[in-house]
Formats: sequence, C-alpha cells, structure tokens
Amino acid sequence: MRKTFLITLLLLSINTFAQRPQRPQGQERQPIKITGTVLDKDNGDPLEYATLVLQSVDNPEKVTGGISDIDGKFSVETLPGKYNISVEYISYKTYKLPNQLLKESTDLGTIKLALDVAQLEGVEVVGEKTTVEVRLDKKIYNIGKDLTTSGATISDALNNVPSVNVDVEGAISLRGNENVRILINGKPSALAGFGSTDALRELPADAIEKVEVITSPSARYDAEGTAGILNIVLKREKTLGFNGSVSVNIGYPSQSSMSVNANLRTDKFNVFNTLGYRYYESPGHAFYENSYNDGQYDQINENRDYTRSGKGFNNNFGVEYFFNEKSSLTGSFFMRFQDGDDLTENYSDYFESGLLTRKSFREEIELEDEENYQFSLNYVNNIDDDGQKLTADLQYSNGDEVENSTIDDNNTFPNTSLNTLESIYQNEIEDEYLVQADYVLPMGDAQFEVGYRGTFEREITDYKLDSLNRSTNQFVTNEDLTNKFNYQENVNALYTQYGNKFGKFSFLAGLRLENTQLKGEVTSDFDTSAIEDALGEDVDLNFDKNYLGLFPTLNLIFEIGEMENISLGYNRRINRPRGRFINPFPSRASRANIFQGNPDLDPAYSNSFDLGYLKRWDKLTLTSSVYYKRETNSFEYIQEATGQTTTDSVRIIRSLPINLSSNERIGAEAGVLYNPKKWLRLNGSVNFFQFSSEGEHNGTDYGTDNTSWFARFSSKVSLPEKIEWQTNAFYMGPRQNSQTETKGMLSLNLAFSKDIMKDKGTVSLNVSDLLNSRKRQSYTVSDDFTSRSEFQFRPRSINLSFRYRINQSKDRDRKNGRGENENGGGEDEMEG
Repeated sequence: MRKTFLITLLLLSINTFAQRPQRPQGQERQPIKITGTVLDKDNGDPLEYATLVLQSVDNPEKVTGGISDIDGKFSVETLPGKYNISVEYISYKTYKLPNQLLKESTDLGTIKLALDVAQLEGVEVVGEKTTVEVRLDKKIYNIGKDLTTSGATISDALNNVPSVNVDVEGAISLRGNENVRILINGKPSALAGFGSTDALRELPADAIEKVEVITSPSARYDAEGTAGILNIVLKREKTLGFNGSVSVNIGYPSQSSMSVNANLRTDKFNVFNTLGYRYYESPGHAFYENSYNDGQYDQINENRDYTRSGKGFNNNFGVEYFFNEKSSLTGSFFMRFQDGDDLTENYSDYFESGLLTRKSFREEIELEDEENYQFSLNYVNNIDDDGQKLTADLQYSNGDEVENSTIDDNNTFPNTSLNTLESIYQNEIEDEYLVQADYVLPMGDAQFEVGYRGTFEREITDYKLDSLNRSTNQFVTNEDLTNKFNYQENVNALYTQYGNKFGKFSFLAGLRLENTQLKGEVTSDFDTSAIEDALGEDVDLNFDKNYLGLFPTLNLIFEIGEMENISLGYNRRINRPRGRFINPFPSRASRANIFQGNPDLDPAYSNSFDLGYLKRWDKLTLTSSVYYKRETNSFEYIQEATGQTTTDSVRIIRSLPINLSSNERIGAEAGVLYNPKKWLRLNGSVNFFQFSSEGEHNGTDYGTDNTSWFARFSSKVSLPEKIEWQTNAFYMGPRQNSQTETKGMLSLNLAFSKDIMKDKGTVSLNVSDLLNSRKRQSYTVSDDFTSRSEFQFRPRSINLSFRYRINQSKDRDRKNGRGENENGGGEDEMEG
C-alpha cells in the first residue's frame, strides 16, 4: 500500500509526462503510445487519477507512466521495450501484466479494478497525515483541511501555522520575531502588499495550497528577513480537464465574500483563474490611560471605538503554455481593488492633580482607495531527464493607495468648543521590478545551483496636512508636516549552492552576494529645519547609501533511521529598513501621538543556528528544534516626549525607530501530530524563547531581557453523517521589550463542516475568538510618562460558508493530492 501511494505521488509530481529511457547509441527508436480505460468493477464508473505504471524489465530503475482522466482514460508515450505493466488506484486491487513486449502502440482496452477492503482503513490514516513535510531548508504545512479557515482570509489562516503568530493588528511574527519576509509563490508580490500585511486580510484563505515555514533559508532565497521566510503557495491545478470550485460566505459582524477558482488543463496549455469579492464591517475598541510626570495634565484617559467597513475585489489570471514536455512559459496577471471607510471615535478625559477638568470628543473619518497590479512571466526548461533545469522570471508590480482623512476634535466639558479641525491627504505609489534566473545541474547524487535576482523598488509618499485657523475660519497648510518623500531600494544578488548525500548524511551549502542601495530624497516647498532639528544635526534627509554583503548558509541532515533524523542549519541574513521607517516627516496617529521615520537607519544583520529533531511513529509525528539568533545593529521602536504640546496643552509623544547595538534570541519549539483513531486527529505545538537586547539613545538605556512563549492546540473529530468538528486554541504568553510589558492572550476557534450533494458540496460553520478574549493589554514606562492600554481589533465573529466543487471530488485532496502534490507530504513523503 505504501509503495503504491509513493508511486502515485511520483507520477502526479511529473504531471503525467513520461521520463524516457536512455536511447542506446546508434539506435533510433520512435515513441509508441499506450492507451486504455480504467473502470470500477462493481458499478462501472470511470476511475479518475488511476495510475498506469510501466517499469522497464531490463532496467527496473526506469519507471514511466501516467494517470487517467475524468473518463478513466489514459494515454502515455514511451519507447519500445519489455515492461512490467500495472494499473493502480488507492484502495483498489492492483491490475498487473508482467514481462510485456511492447513494439508498437497498444490499446490495453478496458481494465476493471475491484475494491481492496483490507486497505481501506490504511488509506484513511495516510490521508489524515498529509499535513507536514520536512525538507532540508524548510517545513511545509498544508492548511487546506483546516475548517476554521472556511470563509477566512490568508491572515487568519497563517495564525494556525506552527511557529507563526498574527497579532490583533495583523502583524506577522515567526518564533516571536516580526522581521519575517513574506513571499507569494517564492517571490515578493503585490499580493502580499509590498511588505505590508494589510492585503493578506482581504485575500481568501481558499486560495492557499500550502505554507512553507523557512527558518533556515538556503542561498536561493533573498537574504531579507532575520526571522526567516513565510512562502505562501497558491493553488494551481495540474490535472487534465476542467475543474474548479465556488465558495460563498456570510458572517457576523456583517461580512460576506465569494471566491471562484477555475482551471482548464490540456496537453498544450493550462489556464487558471481565481476571482474573489469581499465586503466587511469590523468594529473594534481601545482604551488608553496615559500618566505624565510634568505638564498641565497629569493623566489623560482615552476610549476609542472603531468602525471599519470596506469592500475588495481581486483576480489572479494566468496561462501556462507547454512548448514540449520539458519546457513551458507562464504568464499571469493579478489585480486587487480595495475601498475602505473607517470611523474612529475617541472620548478623552483630562485630569489635573487627580481631578477631572476637561472632556473632549475626537472623530476621525478615513476614506481609503487602493489598487494593486502585477504582471509576471515565468519560463521553465527541464533540459534533460536527469534534473538539469533552467528557470527565468520577470515581474512588475504596482500599488497606488490614496487616503483622505478628516479629524474633528471638540471640547465637551466644561464647555463646548472646537479644538481643531484637520484634513489629511496621503498618497503612496509603489513600483517594483524583479528579474531572476536560476540554473540547476545534477551531478549524480549531488546538485549544483547558481542564480541571479534583481529587485528594484521605488516608493513615493505624498503627505499633506491642513488645519483650520479658527481666527480666520480658513484651512492653513501645516508646513512642518507637509512633504513628498521619494525612496528607492535596489538589490542585486548572485548566489550559488551545492548539495550532496553520503549514505545517511545530506547537506546543502550556499553563498549569496547582495549589493543594496538605499536612496531617499525629500521634496518640500517649506522649511525643513524643524524636522532636521528634531532628528539631530548628523541626520541627512537626502541620502544615498550602499551596502555589500556576503550571506553564507549551511543545512545538514543525518538520518538516524527511516523514521528519525537530526538537522542543523546556519544562515546569515539582513533586515533592511523600509520606506516608512526612513521617511523623516511625522505622520499622526492622533494630535498627541506621532510616528516619525529615521533616515539615519542602517540595515541590521543576524547570524542564526537551528538544531532540529524529527521522529515518526505509526500514529505519532514529533518535530522539535532549538535555535539561537544574534542580531547586530538591530532597530526597534522607542517612545519619547518631543518637548512640544498641542494648542490645548497636551504633550506630544513621538514613536521613532532606532538602531540598537545588538539583541539575542534563544528558544526551543516542539510540535506533535497524533492520530490515535482514524476519526480523531490531534495537533499541538509550543514555542519558548528568551530575548535580550542592549543599546541606548539620547542618554536613555533601552536594554531589556524578556522570556515568553506561545502554544497552539488543534483537534479534529470525524462524526457520523459526514460531519467534522475542529477546535483550535492559541495562547500567547506575556512578553516585554525595552519599554512595554504585554499580558498573555488566549484565543479559541470552533468549526463544523458537513459534506452534501454527493460530496460535491461542503457547508461549514465557524466561530472565531469564541471567548471574545483576543485583546492586547500592555503597560509602557518611559522617563516622561506611563501608558496602560487595551486594544481589540475585532470581536468574536461567526461565519457560515458553502463550497461547491466542479469535477473536483473531495477525495482527491485526501488520496491523490493536487497535481504535483503541492499540498505537502504525507507520512511516507517526509524528506530527510
């Protein structure tokens, strides 16, 4: 049974294209075609994805074959010769024809397969274990069976992946470190919002095939991201014919969405398309208690209510054309439109010497209009049957986001009066070009790889703030805040890596050379001296910096046995400050709180080690690792008083990113996948880490020591009547940085699903944050003030979804994988 499963996956992974036996020198042989039809013996139904295996008798290592289409028919080209022929289908008895001499094209006729009852229970167990695959440089998680992601977004789905955490504001961290690189299909993408995670909150989780957690990236990947890489692989069918799915979702608080996935595959081309629409209303709440050491007010309390609404449309369309069985060209186009309408209501109480002396009400209305486009070309040439391969990529991405905000701040006690009325306009335009080429050369058991990648980004931020002059009743431009900032980041990289296997020992060693250019230019019609004074005389608002770095990587695996191995990884990586971190002009979260970028920021560098252990039993899989990371020149947010006050005497606090001297992170994580019964699956993981940093700024020591942990648990139960029940729990332990302590947080999700319409449809009901406990509670201390806060991005939500599959049975996911088995490996597929 296990051998059958592996052969099936192998044939799917080569897309039904046969590996041709080597032709003896001097002998020309023309391919012949082997055809036939596979049916169920009991009911005569065609068996889609049945496997035809042709094994050479003279050279048993040469195996070719293909799979049947929706009508049970197969057609495979091979060279004349003597073959052992078998037709296999998981949970059916194998049909065999040994020692067949094939001289010309042959029709094997109708082949009827009978159920193998003895294998049925084993198939169910294997299907339930196709959730994790371990490679030399990454772990692959299939989230396709996660019921709690039905109707959810990509951001929600990531929060169910081990080692990953998505906080209440959507910030993504890996092993507790937010400096993680997000890739889509192995490349930076407009789908990921140019490094921002906002777009991931709009795209449907149904579009994801798998998530690759790369904590020890090889030299093939960008050196960006000191925490590592999350690579989100989107679905694309590789099976012949037309297939697809339609998903419809409604929920409370008010939300609705629809997504359509469609795929048409022929011998010469593959057309794929994902279309999605989403409308949402998302309320939220925050509370801040700020105490000041001096100034007019010794305490200010803020209660904020958020009402966010918006609608988004996205479409990803592509065509893959096959020049021949070895080479293809894929062109794809992605577009995303997002309109947002956010209302923030802030009720503030002001205290002097402990007495309430004033109240105010602040209303902010923000209208957002965002557009993203991406064009991609990908060329693949599998030069020979030994694995020699050449790939080339061209990609252009564009993002245009316009925000118009109106801020109305009024006193409500002891009298009613206008504090300020402001109008803010902000336009961010981003362009990114990517050029990449990779070449792979197998050398026996070894493999050599070399490549180039160039990414060229430009970001223009146009910011304007107008305030109402109460004496003239006219709007006046705030010259200190209005600006236009042009930022460029150009990275050219060359890499090479070599891998080999000696018995039970495998290694992959690589070296990446990257040149980084960071350029910033301020365009302003007003005097910038106030900005320069605030940042310091040594800071240049217009800069052109260049960095050249070598980034070695090494990944080792030792196979203790077939079901057990030890891995060791080392890598050096970089953290480049993005445009918002460098833009010197302040932007306002409120009148009393501003964020200011620091153009004096330099990249941070890290060296990381990861020691892993994997052990598999019949019904249990254990993955674990111990890791250490040291980062130099790291940067972190600090909060400090500016020495300025608003027109009503409120002290203005500034958030500023700075380079700290260094930080260290050491931790351990473990994950367990346990299938005690065929109807029960348990999955749990825990990550414990210690973080310490040192450094000072403006005479203040920002060093800190912090110990924290997070854990998740998931159970999935198969109930009668094709009902499945899943529970996901996540706990983030208390943590702290140089200024802020954050309390622990528990989140619980619950979901049910039922197959209907002869398994072509699935109805799902899920509740996110069942206990309504996903709230961030923190306490900040500085030399000038203290702040206690609670923030909830969105409350408990309920979602009902329906998914209908077209020529796409649910059993395909469980038994046969998707085309190239992009769902992740099963128990027998984990690699050492």
